[in-house]
Amino acid sequence: MSWQLVLLNRHLRWFEKPALARHDKDRLRRSFAFKARLYFHAPRGSRFEHGRLGAVPVQWARARGAVRGQGPVLLYFHGGAYVFGTSDTHRAMLARLSALTGLESCLPDYRLAPEHPFPAQIEDALACYRALRAEREVILGGDSAGGGLALALLHEILRQGLDAPAGLFAFSPLTDVTFSGASVRENTLRDNVLTAERIGEMLEMFLGAQDPADPRASPLFGRFEGAPPVWLTVGDTEILRDDALRMQTALKAQGVTSEVHLRPDHPHVWPIFHNILPEAQASLCELANWLRSL
Repeated sequence: MSWQLVLLNRHLRWFEKPALARHDKDRLRRSFAFKARLYFHAPRGSRFEHGRLGAVPVQWARARGAVRGQGPVLLYFHGGAYVFGTSDTHRAMLARLSALTGLESCLPDYRLAPEHPFPAQIEDALACYRALRAEREVILGGDSAGGGLALALLHEILRQGLDAPAGLFAFSPLTDVTFSGASVRENTLRDNVLTAERIGEMLEMFLGAQDPADPRASPLFGRFEGAPPVWLTVGDTEILRDDALRMQTALKAQGVTSEVHLRPDHPHVWPIFHNILPEAQASLCELANWLRSL
């Protein structure tokens, strides 16, 4: 474990975890946007462009050397409990991944709860995928709630018989909004970022009275026969640890080529700290190698 990871874990536990537990959605949105601009920086020469796929606003992220409109595209869904986060908060990480792979990324600004509750998010994701897949090969990706959204989208693609993506990757994905995994309880005190105290509030904003076991919200309960390769990673102290581990078990049981990387004492979605964290850089390089193998 690097000294940077030790210090980052302390900072997250002392400052960010209490803020996540205390702040309302509007303050969380402002805070995350400000900190992303302050801490997360793209490689020099990266290009960003705003556009639309159908009715959904998106942002394109390309590192120097990545060719616009050619080759496979990474369709990446940002995290934020379906309540906060934007393409701006995650674009630096995707530009870094673009630098490692030569692929451009498309980050949808899908509709957020509570203004737009479920199933608005999966509707936007599906609209973006249809538009992109009509022209190019697509690789799905996401983190936290966005990782769950990517997996839920894969379930819908297969259910509807659409042309499948080339693969899917997810950092610390939220795959079960019934929150039945043992790690939600076992890691409540160990998780340096997320708190289980606000699960009920998040579910109320996102789902309301709708079924949390719907695979479009909880892809853990979906069907994935015939799916492309899947790559997952999660920290062993996260409350979402079992979301990734059980997802991997479900995928393998359905014949999907998949792998999960369990990292010791790594915080929630650590690759976003690629500017400062050797472990984040290592994970992105590992993912880039996997993407090239597709």
